[in-house]
Amino acid sequence: MPPKKRNSGAAQSKEPKPSSDKSFADKKGSPEFSLNKHTEKDVEFVTLCKSLHATDSVCERAWTLWKTVQDVMEDVDANQKRLWGSCLFVTATDMDAACFTLTEVLKAVNINVKQFVGLVRKLDVNLDTISTKVNSALMRVEKKYDVMLALYQRFEKTCKKIFASTPDKKERATMRTCWTMFLLAKGRALQMEDDLVISFQLLLCTLELFIKRSSPELLLPLYKSVVSKAQSPLTRTSRRNQSKAKSRVVESEVNVELLETLCKDNECNAEEVKNVYQTSFSAFLDLMDLSRFPDFPLVTDVSEQYQEHYLKSGDIDGRLFFDGDETVLAPKVDISQVERTPKKTSPDDDGPLIPPQTPIRAAMNSIKMLRGDLPSSGDQPSSNLAIYFKNCTVDPTQGIQKRLEMLGQVFSQKFGEAVGPHCIVYGRERFTLGVRLYYKVMEAMLESEEKRLSVQNFSKLLNDSTFHMSLLACALEVVMATYEESSFKNRGCSHGEGDQAVRDLCFPWILDVFDLSAFDFYKVIESFIKAEPTLSKDIIKHLETCENLIMEKIAWRTGSPLFELLKRENEAGATEQAEPPASFSLPLQHNHTAADLYLSPIRPGLRVLPPESPATPSSQASSQPTPQAAGQAPRQPKSNSLSLFYKKLYRLAYTRLKTLCSCLLSNHPDLEHVIWTLFQHTLQYEYDLMRDRHLDQLMMSAMYAICKVKSVDLRFKLIVSAYKNMPNTSQETFKHVLITEGQYDSIIVFYNQVFMQKLKTNILQYASTRPPTLSPIPQIPCSPYKFPNSPLRVPGSNNVYISPLKNSRLSPGMMTPRSRMLVSIGESFGFANRFQKINQMVNSGDRAHKRTLDGGSALKPLKRLRFDVDGQDEADGSKSGGESALIQKLAEMSSTRSRMQEQKMKEDAESRKKTT
Repeated sequence: MPPKKRNSGAAQSKEPKPSSDKSFADKKGSPEFSLNKHTEKDVEFVTLCKSLHATDSVCERAWTLWKTVQDVMEDVDANQKRLWGSCLFVTATDMDAACFTLTEVLKAVNINVKQFVGLVRKLDVNLDTISTKVNSALMRVEKKYDVMLALYQRFEKTCKKIFASTPDKKERATMRTCWTMFLLAKGRALQMEDDLVISFQLLLCTLELFIKRSSPELLLPLYKSVVSKAQSPLTRTSRRNQSKAKSRVVESEVNVELLETLCKDNECNAEEVKNVYQTSFSAFLDLMDLSRFPDFPLVTDVSEQYQEHYLKSGDIDGRLFFDGDETVLAPKVDISQVERTPKKTSPDDDGPLIPPQTPIRAAMNSIKMLRGDLPSSGDQPSSNLAIYFKNCTVDPTQGIQKRLEMLGQVFSQKFGEAVGPHCIVYGRERFTLGVRLYYKVMEAMLESEEKRLSVQNFSKLLNDSTFHMSLLACALEVVMATYEESSFKNRGCSHGEGDQAVRDLCFPWILDVFDLSAFDFYKVIESFIKAEPTLSKDIIKHLETCENLIMEKIAWRTGSPLFELLKRENEAGATEQAEPPASFSLPLQHNHTAADLYLSPIRPGLRVLPPESPATPSSQASSQPTPQAAGQAPRQPKSNSLSLFYKKLYRLAYTRLKTLCSCLLSNHPDLEHVIWTLFQHTLQYEYDLMRDRHLDQLMMSAMYAICKVKSVDLRFKLIVSAYKNMPNTSQETFKHVLITEGQYDSIIVFYNQVFMQKLKTNILQYASTRPPTLSPIPQIPCSPYKFPNSPLRVPGSNNVYISPLKNSRLSPGMMTPRSRMLVSIGESFGFANRFQKINQMVNSGDRAHKRTLDGGSALKPLKRLRFDVDGQDEADGSKSGGESALIQKLAEMSSTRSRMQEQKMKEDAESRKKTT
């Protein structure tokens, strides 16, 4: 059944209201609802169930859930009806009972999408209240809503530039049909309806169709002139001649100039939009057969077809965006977040006013930057890279080409299966961009290795298939993240997704496509970031999150080469541990390269003395293998890749443990070190507990175990509640834990049946008078990944920052600084008064300020930002050895000014003394 009071605009268009004689439940063949079976329930609850056509079983289970929620939640009476709706949604989702759509629930309980999602999540008062299936459904709904809202906001803005207002509001009727047709096209062309970029490109295709089919009086001058240049068959066929033109497919040809105008106005790549038009959109138009509708663009059939699609999907009715319906209203945003870029200081200021970032503008800018940063050599290796190939003992060129051809076919096919029919061509586009980035980064890596080793023969590395697959996978992950197609839905967990997991490009989808182990993929991430300085902050953070996910969970899947390496190290003896505790106090070095990790253990790495051996500064710094004692068999070189993996794993594990302890054990600070010792022991000696499990599952279990033996009252429910509030967590981590092969249960069951049984002897030692020696605390370093686009603070100044310009394409008009004033050295800056303002700012002793959003003159203190300079925290007083001459000069100027001010103050003080 369609939502009540939709106000679908029958007065403004010829669309009839969707038929109400068939409900959503009726179309699904649901059994009848019996009032006699629910006499013990609240009358209003039963009435709500009946209005939503809920089945008896859904009503019964929802009422049971409501009674549970009523017992444990506070202030339930104030939101009683909304909580009823939430319970019905949760129950129907868990039971796969397609009784009603999400919009029908929202309408029935008078709540919008964002409020409803938040309310459902509040129901999770116990470990088993909200299942992973419901949580996945919520995330899909939320992502789809965010995408649809961003698309509609851009649609409204674009239409204001296209359509002219008319007395009879005919343009509104045209816009309504256009929006509805776009929703229908998106639903039929894409399986992933939350794909922002392709959806936006489809929207431009739909607008092109409606513009060229609209009468001239509906169009503003720019688009009227573009359409007037078009020749037949782009003009509408009159009704008088319609019978003679039935064989002509009037919608099949695209007005290229019109489409390019739309793309330019929306900062979208025209070639990509043309491909979308010629594939997905043309196929959709062929199915629509618009030649059947003489009154186009007022097609009455479009709304009926979308109604059918909406009822089948069972979620949000996208037509309500056009009506401004309360259920899809945009949530109120904090005023400080509305505009993330500075306003002009005054009307006299010259230079462009930078518009605030929107999801679509951010995506279009990211794509434009990615394409602009790639080499002009296309998808072939550059001449310089070809020389590296020829210098190899075994030329890898032919192997690389065959591998790319094979992987290109696999990637495009899997991409099409995930995104939608006719989308294989988009997969080829993404793959081509990925190959260009792959060649670019490979060349930068080899140049760096050549400088480091003074060699040009990289035959072993360049003939390593795993290295090439990992590098290509990383390049493609960057491309898909740029196109907003890869994210971290459910933190890499796919249980409960069903078929949806197949239609999900989120990491680690690319690893599954290439059948590439996560452990092998992790080896290339840091080198990739170092070799490609043009990566944006968001992409660097994306890759860093990929690395963390690998260490937390993905690398520990059954079949991972990590277990074979650990087994080999374990057989070598205690002195060959993956990463001895003695190394925790040493800073994490970042001087390794991809060659070191992929050829490991061919090259011996940094040797660290075993725990019982006293470490000396000279031995710690040595990079030579430890000499063998007389009579001992020669030992195999240590695995560099495993050593680095465990170094990063320990630091990640301790960081997360420290966060959790700060929330729960602030009154017992001594317990953190004890918990870490058990946690570290588990990772080092009982690493098989990590197989097909998550790092945080061992962390929570270790915390509970130590608190138990130390007689500290800390329940698992409290641990889980605090864990849910930590960043980068998923409820699946504590709700879906491997117990035995094929059997999963909650974290409590895992602790009792697995963790405690395995580590019982070790855990009880912490209650004895002679507990185990505490493990050293790992150093928590700054992130090794630099953000080259971040402003650098001028040493000696509190409010002057310099942000280097990447290249000439990035003019100030394209950048979105948070600073009060943007200066681009080397480009036209404007009048002299702007330099005077800079001087005033530098000379001022005030802290940086930011403007209020209403454009007034009132200023609020701006929190000072600290930036990482070449990996060094400025708090330690260190300076980068690579400071530019400009920064050094400004530092000298600032220092000179400070000395002059101090001298002036001294002179004034002395003169005052003489006067008195």
